[in-house]
Amino acid sequence: MKNNKCEVILATDCGSTTTKAVLIEKKGDEYRQTFRGEAPTTVEAPFEDVTRGALNAFSELEEISGRKILDGENIITPANDGTGVDIYISTSSAGGGLQMMVAGAVMSMSAQSAQRAALGAGAIVMDVIASNDGRLPHEKIERIRHLRPDMILLSGGTDGGSVTHVVELAEFIAAANPAPRLGMSFKLPVIFAGNKEARDKIKENLDQKCEVRITENIRPVLEKENLFPARKEVQDLFLVHVMAQAPGYKKLIEMADAPIMPTPAAVGAIMQAIAKKENINIVGVDIGGATTDVFSVFNGEFNRTVSANLGMSYSVSNVLAEAGMENTARWIPFEIDETDIRNRIKNKMIRPTTVPQLMEELKIEHAIAREALRLAFEQHKLLAVGLKGVQKERDISEAFKQDDDESLIDMKKLDLLVGSGGVLSHAPNRAQAMMMLIDAFQPEGVTRIAVDSIFMMPHLGVLSTVNEQAATEVFEKDCLVNLGESISVSNTITKYGSDCLSYKMTVNGNTIEGSLKSGQIVLLPFDENSVAEIEVTPVKGIDIGEGKGQLVKKEINGGVVGAVIDTRGRPISVPGDKEARKKIAEEWADAFKAYPPNA
Repeated sequence: MKNNKCEVILATDCGSTTTKAVLIEKKGDEYRQTFRGEAPTTVEAPFEDVTRGALNAFSELEEISGRKILDGENIITPANDGTGVDIYISTSSAGGGLQMMVAGAVMSMSAQSAQRAALGAGAIVMDVIASNDGRLPHEKIERIRHLRPDMILLSGGTDGGSVTHVVELAEFIAAANPAPRLGMSFKLPVIFAGNKEARDKIKENLDQKCEVRITENIRPVLEKENLFPARKEVQDLFLVHVMAQAPGYKKLIEMADAPIMPTPAAVGAIMQAIAKKENINIVGVDIGGATTDVFSVFNGEFNRTVSANLGMSYSVSNVLAEAGMENTARWIPFEIDETDIRNRIKNKMIRPTTVPQLMEELKIEHAIAREALRLAFEQHKLLAVGLKGVQKERDISEAFKQDDDESLIDMKKLDLLVGSGGVLSHAPNRAQAMMMLIDAFQPEGVTRIAVDSIFMMPHLGVLSTVNEQAATEVFEKDCLVNLGESISVSNTITKYGSDCLSYKMTVNGNTIEGSLKSGQIVLLPFDENSVAEIEVTPVKGIDIGEGKGQLVKKEINGGVVGAVIDTRGRPISVPGDKEARKKIAEEWADAFKAYPPNA
């Protein structure tokens, strides 16, 4: 719902553990985030009413701001002379968020498209079932029955094509007769977004056991992908079925002046709004305790992936298992026994709310964070595949490929990299956050690096559906902390120590000059409100985003950390020898000024 008067905005993000509330107010001609409050989420016993946590967060906002927001348990609207608000909006990931299964006729075609549709709607995809996934029918049926998703997205077949495989998948779902995760009094929703010729047979198979919703085909023809109708249907069902079953959500839905969005979908919405407004390519990441979400917008094409087994507390041991000890240890700038690393990481898993107490513990946490981010981004690149030719189209011969060339992600064309999540937003030193983002994502050429200051992206995402101007203004002025610019060598460096480049940066009338050998990093601090002109001249064979040997001359913005020139090449390589590896990790951390000297 769009409110004509929208000068005082109240927004909440109901997370699994904390409900975060913010006030956004129009000050003069611009919108600013003014106050913030939070309270424990109350979706579980003994309260079992999500609105209790929201009301508690509102009460804290009242105390901090001096604005009376509540009349009893009702939000006062509209705003008038320091009382009330004009609009209330919310996102939610409480109760585990939106958990889905997707099914498609062919794994690399309709099933992959269905997965992209579900992820873009803010879901965690629990499993992907396909006719050719190698599992026997009884194994598929048992898997569907065991997982108990919130809903299933079923796709397959081009319009007018074969109906056999997608009908067979519907029969598996009917045989499984899966019970929904929340609420036992309603049928599990199944969204059918496949061959329109199969609709009657799908309904015939599933109508008695599931609530069938029909929407447009995700792949109406082989060369085209049509994800938006399925994504909208997923979000509508999330409100009606999933959220309505969770304790207190009916009241929360009635309180809100716009549809409640899944938290990841809201983060994706603000990413898309900013990319469109600024006409830029963005990669964003939200690293949590159990999962890591990666978002990207390249050439207007949005993708989201969730790595449900990569996080900094509950699933931190899995990060070590997937990354391997060698990859993790390469970032640790001191001598440590491998057994010690394993024990410290397992301690974090069984005590997920603890924070590092010693500098050694902080450095180990930052090492494992780099690997969680790197692995999540690798998974994202595999799914963020574009349709070649014109936008959203690709040749059928290319559709079965899964090579790197197919990925939409082109790091040379990346304009902005945004990090969010406790390990990044709450890093004791902002230089640590910049170091982790550069090491994990390995940007190429010139890229702006930023972090979300107070986990405000979900609030702004749902606000962008109501008032895009307010959302984008607050995102740029209050949400983003600009860390600075990364200027990085984009080609492979096989041997460190050879001449690489020279640089000259002019800021506020002062000029800084120098040269770097390959494998080195230099941090050039300059004020976040300043603009500098930087000129980087590579030696023959070195590419800084514009081609080998090509000079790069750009105007760059300052940040709380500054400009980082990185000559380690891509991908970053480290020596195999333990002592050399430790020494170079220490040199890199010192170059970022990430930790206190001799700490």
